[in-house]
Amino acid sequence: MHAPDVRTVLIALPSRDYDPSEVGVSWQILSTAGHRVCFATPDGERAAADELMLSGEGLDLWGAVPRLRRLKLLGLVLRATGDARRAHAAMARDPAFAAPLRYSALAVRDFDGLLLPGGHRARGMRRYLEDPDLQRFVGEFFDSGKPVAAICHGVVLAARSRSPRTGRSALWGRRTTALTWQLERAAFSTMRLIGRVWDPGYYRTYAEQAGEPPGYRGVEAEVTRALATPADFLDVPPDAPDRFRKASGLFRDSDGDARPAWVVRDGPYVSARWPGDVHCFARTFAALLAEPRVG
Repeated sequence: MHAPDVRTVLIALPSRDYDPSEVGVSWQILSTAGHRVCFATPDGERAAADELMLSGEGLDLWGAVPRLRRLKLLGLVLRATGDARRAHAAMARDPAFAAPLRYSALAVRDFDGLLLPGGHRARGMRRYLEDPDLQRFVGEFFDSGKPVAAICHGVVLAARSRSPRTGRSALWGRRTTALTWQLERAAFSTMRLIGRVWDPGYYRTYAEQAGEPPGYRGVEAEVTRALATPADFLDVPPDAPDRFRKASGLFRDSDGDARPAWVVRDGPYVSARWPGDVHCFARTFAALLAEPRVG
């Protein structure tokens, strides 16, 4: 038997606060499939994950109290799962992770696939989402027809990136999903009611401005505004099998259980909503990369 072609995949990261599940599990699945995974950051320096999502410390009501922050209740539920934390730890030992490229040095010809993970913490994610060099590269990559995968806030980056050919969003004319307002609002509300009362906006990267309706700055609304038609934003349909598992935000997929996942593929583009979709998301992207090259 011939070994499958090795693809070189780029995972673009912010300098800090990326979601460790979306990055670690994706790296693990792509690497296990035999692909070479590279990384990029704004300055070419090693990226740092959102530590709250790794440890769970600081996600509870008492999280601001130094002597109590290690006591975790809600933090155990909201942090990355055990298999995601192990995948992230293994990725952190990869020499490629320690030596990322700069956004400004990226060239489409050097990669066979592109993966855009998410995160939500504003201090790290905003630079990632707003970087003009990265947006330029993402727009060119979509135009190349090579495989792209985006999850959670990574879909916002795709939506903000412009096609050099058309000047429109890279997602114009494509079907996609992303973090839904239902999931984003639920996480935000949890923090306001029983979690980080000193930092209630932890789960909102952008907050609404005066006069804007609730959710206007949320991921779903921004992505939808970039699409050719609102119908191109796909959420879990009412008649989907295992709909409650997929839509409630109470379940996450795993290596052996894809029932909670909701992943959309449109040609060479794969998208997903949140860390609870990441195993299915990464496997779908790995399968896309394994398909015969076109052209």
